[in-house]
Amino acid sequence: MGADVIKVEKPGAGDDTRHWGPPYLCGDDGPSKQASYFAACNRNKRSVTVDIATTDGQRLIRELAAKSDVVVENYKTGGLKRYGLDYDTLRELNPRLIYCSITGFGQTGPYAGRPGYDLLMQAMSGLMSITGQPDGEPGAGPMRVGVAVIDLFTGMYATTAILGALEARHHTGRGQCIDIALLDVAMAVLANQGAGYLNGGVVPTRQGNAHPSVVPYQDFPTRDGSMLLAIGNDGQFARFCEVAGVGWARDERYATNSSRVAHRGTLIPMMSEITRTKSTREWIAVLEAASVPCGPINDIAQAFADEQVRHRGLRVEQYRYPPSACPATEAVNRVCTTASPLRLSETPTTLRYAPPALGQHTDEVLRDCLALGEGEIGELRGRGVV
Repeated sequence: MGADVIKVEKPGAGDDTRHWGPPYLCGDDGPSKQASYFAACNRNKRSVTVDIATTDGQRLIRELAAKSDVVVENYKTGGLKRYGLDYDTLRELNPRLIYCSITGFGQTGPYAGRPGYDLLMQAMSGLMSITGQPDGEPGAGPMRVGVAVIDLFTGMYATTAILGALEARHHTGRGQCIDIALLDVAMAVLANQGAGYLNGGVVPTRQGNAHPSVVPYQDFPTRDGSMLLAIGNDGQFARFCEVAGVGWARDERYATNSSRVAHRGTLIPMMSEITRTKSTREWIAVLEAASVPCGPINDIAQAFADEQVRHRGLRVEQYRYPPSACPATEAVNRVCTTASPLRLSETPTTLRYAPPALGQHTDEVLRDCLALGEGEIGELRGRGVV
């Protein structure tokens, strides 16, 4: 959305996710040693390598913070205080600074000093207890979600908080500190499952792909595989019954969603027998024509090949360097990512930088933002500060 984001990494190593492979980014000579994981969340950032364990490195970060609107950090609680890079220190340099601290458990409480990871939060929050096949089914047991959803949700909540703080600064002229915890986010995104427990006192259990409060809202077998039905109201169910040639919508056991939830044990097997009579493609054709929400259960390759995904341009290809100016030492230049889902009519999102090579923009940022000369930058590099 137009922000100039400077990512500060450790010289020689960088962000941990640069090494979380396979899979790896591919260059002209095949797979590199650069993990594709990093590409998922580092587009439009400029990479600067600074050793914050050094006095000069700390000084560089403070100088950058003094010129910045926002600082985001994800060290353990209190971890940056010993470097003089904590909120209290930086706000003295820049009272308008918005300082967003992302930790596992927050700045307070008995767990505040612990490190946090997505998988740990999925387990501790109860999310894994409601994800997976129900007890007694093959493969039953707690299951993590297939992507790091708590990490991703935490980033989105942090973005919302930062935008709120920027808006508040328009009125007060002052920055503030934002305390975002993965555990807090994990509890918040329990959503209807959390609300059900808090207000009904019943602990939710795993139900596979079924929905606890909406029926039928799950996968169903077809003649050649499976499909997904997302029937969210009684009108949609009636239209499904009409297409399927059955009278269940007139049966009091199935006419309303609450009754279908109560009688899912008989309804779902009957529906499964009918859905097995046609192929997935055949069912989708007739159900879409009747405005019944349905779709295939794609793998990721099939999803990116989908005509709607292609039409929306959701696969993005970028180059770190102009193809004619890529350094010979750089094994990867072309990087593919997923397009931003934000579609703004007046201020569309912009793609300025591919996920950067480690330290790709160090000289550029130190020169343009801090007005350092080539000799000063070279001297810092010679001492391992950058």
